[in-house]
Amino acid sequence: MTISGFPFARFTGLRRAFARSAAGAALFALAGLAQAAPPYSGTIYLAPNLITAADPTEYAGVAYAGQGLRQMFDRRVNAYVYQNAYLFTVVYASGDYTQYVEAQVNPEFGSPAAAQAQVEFYAPVIGRIPRALRSQLSTLWIHAGDQPFGGGNNNLLIHTGSYARDYIARGILEETFVHEAAHTSLDPFHAGSMGWFAAQSWDREFISTYARDNPTREDIAETFLMWLAVRHGSARVPPDVNYTVLTTVPFRLQYFDSLRLNLAPYAYTHP
Repeated sequence: MTISGFPFARFTGLRRAFARSAAGAALFALAGLAQAAPPYSGTIYLAPNLITAADPTEYAGVAYAGQGLRQMFDRRVNAYVYQNAYLFTVVYASGDYTQYVEAQVNPEFGSPAAAQAQVEFYAPVIGRIPRALRSQLSTLWIHAGDQPFGGGNNNLLIHTGSYARDYIARGILEETFVHEAAHTSLDPFHAGSMGWFAAQSWDREFISTYARDNPTREDIAETFLMWLAVRHGSARVPPDVNYTVLTTVPFRLQYFDSLRLNLAPYAYTHP
């Protein structure tokens, strides 16, 4: 995973502190002291209506590109494997914006048509999440199997079995992709930055036990979804969740505010 610095420009009070990397590191070292227990175990279940199938998508179409040897991560064996994958070019577009993503589908689905049906189901959903979360996305890996989704490596990993069915049944498929795509497009630039470390330490709490137990691996993804919810979709979020997020991680929220991310095509739903 590539880690780089933090491009802070407008949040003046934080900017001065973040420029002092040693001080930021010291603050982060204090983050583990006297912390309250996180209010949630995880965040993807907290706002199931944040993004729905009725919201706009930037998905513009898919074209079959034949089969080809690709290296794909498969959670069922917890390893990278080579597959003669079915390949598809997925297009996301709106106005002068166009993005191409290669969907690589495990040949276990049996035919190009069956593989394309999987792409055509998931690709429009991914098109509903904010464009900033697709900024580093190059490939989709799609397998069968009862394993959770994943993000990172310029990729989104999909297993179409019981976890996917649960995400769909609970109405959190889009929210799960927000979480995983935050790994893909935000973690490489922010998870190891002094700015994020300082925001963590100033908040002195984590939004979930999953974030607390994995502070450099999961805190960005766990918190970003909640930032999107309270800053841009509060009308679709239970009031108690809005209040808890706003009072638990205010400095992390301000960190994301400062990034001025492109959220298209997300539908703003403030009251």
